[in-house]
Amino acid sequence: MSILNGTFRLQDITIMYFTALAALVLILVASYQAPARAINPLDSSSRPPGALPALPMPFHVPLDPHGDLQLAWNVSYATQEVYFELTVAQIQHGMVLGMSDRGELTNADLVVLWEDGAKSYFGDAWSDAEGHVSQDQQQDYQLLEASQTPQGFHLLFKRSFSTCDPRDYLIQDGTVHIIYGLLDRPIASLDQLNLSCIQTGVQRVLMLRPDAPEPSLPPDVEILEVLAQNVTIPGQETTYWCSIQQLPQGMPRNHIVMYESVITPGNEAIVHHMEVFECSPDIPDVPSFNGPCDDKMKPSKLNFCRHVLAAWAMGAEAFYYPPDAGLPLGGPGSSRFLRLEVHYHNPLLLSGRRDTSGVRLFYTPSLRRYEAGIMELGLVYTPLMAVPPKQRAFDLSGYCTSKCTQTALPPGGINIFASQLHTHLAGRAVRTVLVRGGVELEVVQEDQHFSTHYQTIRMLRKMVKVLPGDVLVTKCTYNTEDRSGPTVGGFGIMEEMCGNYMHYYPRTQLELCKSHVDADYLQKYFSFINRFHGRDQCVCGEVTVTEQYSALRWDPFSGEVLDSLYNTAPISMHCNQSSARLFPGQWDNQPLPLVTSVLQEPRYPCEGGRLNPGN
Repeated sequence: MSILNGTFRLQDITIMYFTALAALVLILVASYQAPARAINPLDSSSRPPGALPALPMPFHVPLDPHGDLQLAWNVSYATQEVYFELTVAQIQHGMVLGMSDRGELTNADLVVLWEDGAKSYFGDAWSDAEGHVSQDQQQDYQLLEASQTPQGFHLLFKRSFSTCDPRDYLIQDGTVHIIYGLLDRPIASLDQLNLSCIQTGVQRVLMLRPDAPEPSLPPDVEILEVLAQNVTIPGQETTYWCSIQQLPQGMPRNHIVMYESVITPGNEAIVHHMEVFECSPDIPDVPSFNGPCDDKMKPSKLNFCRHVLAAWAMGAEAFYYPPDAGLPLGGPGSSRFLRLEVHYHNPLLLSGRRDTSGVRLFYTPSLRRYEAGIMELGLVYTPLMAVPPKQRAFDLSGYCTSKCTQTALPPGGINIFASQLHTHLAGRAVRTVLVRGGVELEVVQEDQHFSTHYQTIRMLRKMVKVLPGDVLVTKCTYNTEDRSGPTVGGFGIMEEMCGNYMHYYPRTQLELCKSHVDADYLQKYFSFINRFHGRDQCVCGEVTVTEQYSALRWDPFSGEVLDSLYNTAPISMHCNQSSARLFPGQWDNQPLPLVTSVLQEPRYPCEGGRLNPGN
């Protein structure tokens, strides 16, 4: 969906109007009990008479599980500002809204509405390492409107992407962790507020979206709804629910051109994310199933339903394919069976909720010029790759090498238009970079505040062209400070992955382009570390790699040497065709791609200049 469409685009005149309006809001000098720079949001004399023009808010998300707190927003790339609209169904003595690195209550950037028993106040604030709140000396949230509406108490305010205030959160591409809380009593001043003492919660959103017009759908578009089958949502915090749906018998080849979520009314705050997978065409029949994805009685054939067709997460808008490309659905070489996976996040343990949420696919029999494909980048899911325990930030990188792209890509290359980043619980950041001739050219996709609880397909700001001979490097950053043993790669939730499901066209036979460290060099590492720690007996080859990792003595030296190994040792490439077979060639014991020049970190204007993020 367009952020600023032709009808409601935030033109300069609108920006100027609201900026002037913010300046006209009367700054009230609070009593000695309140911070001097707080303002009274309910003082009608602080706003010009007459109704304000409606400001479009195309993005919205419920904050709390009940849906009583609603956040909507819009983005102006021209002024690098975000406009926030907050609606609270029932407000008692105030509320807190903020952003922090990973949703922590500590070291958070806050905007607070509170009252002292006589007056109400609105101000920019921050929390320290213990959760204590203080008024910010630099007031960067600008109040535009405060009013009581039939839907509840309404606040409209704005803030710049970057404020140059070290206590403020830097709004960037990728996941933004929103924290919120309600005040249940008056407070004389913000110094009396500690976030750990009030009811709080966390929500995740993609705040900055590509500023592109909404494509039109073809006149012959048809709709297929892949929905949950009348599920009674379990009264537990986390549930993954799986169901199988069949395409019509003999369905010809079509192209998916758009999809969107279908949420059962009342469950908007519980349905966290959903994915639709196509089963392997090599499996002729997949049994019917409708139950928890971790059910031990689940048919084993569901494990072969992994080809992503659609992915949605809370706060995501409709996903459109480029006008000249579509994702194949039906026809020869595809499966009739689809698997829907719905993640229910039910922290209030609500019971008895019925749900038929799912994904609505829009497809056309008029095939487009290009078929879109999905290529998996990153690390192979193998215990050969591991993260030591007690690591604050440990990087692992997976490579799609020049040899693989030279072998598998067409002469004209491919165009990446979207991607879905993926790790498990220890993942903190993911970044895929395009390298050509040893030079990092551009970031394909990046999320420095990544959360495994918020994974969806993300449109790129502009398409990225990948040519034969290019290299794609996907780096994942992990935190294992809470773990006493190593975390190996694998499919389990306590194991780790590092992936980027890259959406591109034209479709090729290259389904997977991933790597892992050479196994022989890893055995040399085990032998060296064991000898260093006085264990001369080598059990290499006699036990599994996972057991060898677990048997190591983990100290800073062991972790540093492992990091050095991953950054210097040869790799084994998985340059796989759609059939899961390797392309012809030698793929083991390959040198790491050479990167001689890296991209400079972009900066916002107050930090020395930054390219317009909307470009």
